[in-house]
Amino acid sequence: MLRTQGRASVLSPRSRWDKEKNAETGKEFVPTDIIMPQLGESIAEGTIVKWLIPPGGRVEKDQSLLEVETDKVSLEVPSPTAGFLTEVLVQEGETVPVGTVIARLEGQPPTGVVSRVGGVVVRHMAPPGDRPGEGAEHYSPAVRQLAKERGVDLSQVTGTGAGGRVTKKDVLDAIAQSGLRLKHEAPQEQAATESASAGEEIIPFSPMRKTIAERMVKSQQTSAHVVTFFEVDLSGLAKVREARGLTYLPFVINAVTRAIKDFPILNSTWGEQGIILKKDIHIGIAVALDDGLLVPVVRNAEKKGLTPLAKEVADLADRARTKRLTPEEVQGGTFTITNHGGTGSLFSTPIISQPQIAILGVGKVQKRPVIRDDAIAIRPMCYLSLSFDHRVIDGATADQFMGKVKEYLEQSQWETYL
Repeated sequence: MLRTQGRASVLSPRSRWDKEKNAETGKEFVPTDIIMPQLGESIAEGTIVKWLIPPGGRVEKDQSLLEVETDKVSLEVPSPTAGFLTEVLVQEGETVPVGTVIARLEGQPPTGVVSRVGGVVVRHMAPPGDRPGEGAEHYSPAVRQLAKERGVDLSQVTGTGAGGRVTKKDVLDAIAQSGLRLKHEAPQEQAATESASAGEEIIPFSPMRKTIAERMVKSQQTSAHVVTFFEVDLSGLAKVREARGLTYLPFVINAVTRAIKDFPILNSTWGEQGIILKKDIHIGIAVALDDGLLVPVVRNAEKKGLTPLAKEVADLADRARTKRLTPEEVQGGTFTITNHGGTGSLFSTPIISQPQIAILGVGKVQKRPVIRDDAIAIRPMCYLSLSFDHRVIDGATADQFMGKVKEYLEQSQWETYL
């Protein structure tokens, strides 16, 4: 979380707008606070990636105003009303708590709360640090986690955030001043100097890249990762796929959901009191972006046919790449599929998406010579990998599950699943 380095403030252009009245509608010309929205139940803060309207610029109702990124999703936030962006209170790259006023508009009074894109609240809401009963002692989950990992006593850290709130930057600054490091981190594992020497260039971490890095390390530290590989002959579905113009992915999703019904333990999480079985099957589909990775979720995938699955996956992938997903669409996954074969990869050992216990990797489909009925045949073959949490299931269960996935993919009767 970064400290605000000042605010950008300009007077709105008045060529078409009267200071008190809108000449066209007669409505009052009023300021509107834009706050950092609650982009999901478990999200406590967000990062301003980019302001899409410059200070003083005109914006229409529902036009994209800024791009926000959290540890769950990156998306564009629409303007709640038409008007002019008079003040930018939080700059690009800064992370602030939910409820913080990040900008002000002047224009027509908003008709209410804009409900889409996570719910953008336009009325004023005090930042969490300014709310009654809170203050400098109120720490966000991200700050608490960072302090726990680095062994920092938060009561000894001076907060620079709103209302004296301790931010992630405050914790990192305290660590830098005291020379603290992760308890498991050896001196030789310290990060290299931040100053680039001749012939080098430092590429700053994006918020998404930082989040991905933290999640991947945490997953490796949490789960007992084991990987098993299977080879699948996809010639049985070739005719249906070509006739319907489908990709291989909906067939894989269908086979996985059917195999999960045979082995429900794959649709579970590790809990303090025991293994938590999930009744609904929500399949996360990894989507590669230019600057990272998002995993939108196909909900109740076991209830959907191949054609609806194909349309939904295509829609989610398109909106992931254009940053139009809602936070709800990247939450609640119970099993993940990553199609690394789309970039030419044959094998992969993907990292489990916590708190799930398994992730399936799909390699490139390519024609290879295989033995069929003691003769050499050319078939479209694919390697599948399953990374699983050995705390929850053993190798035999994982292989039996993959055997079912293979069996379902190699069947020839697919018409009933369209």
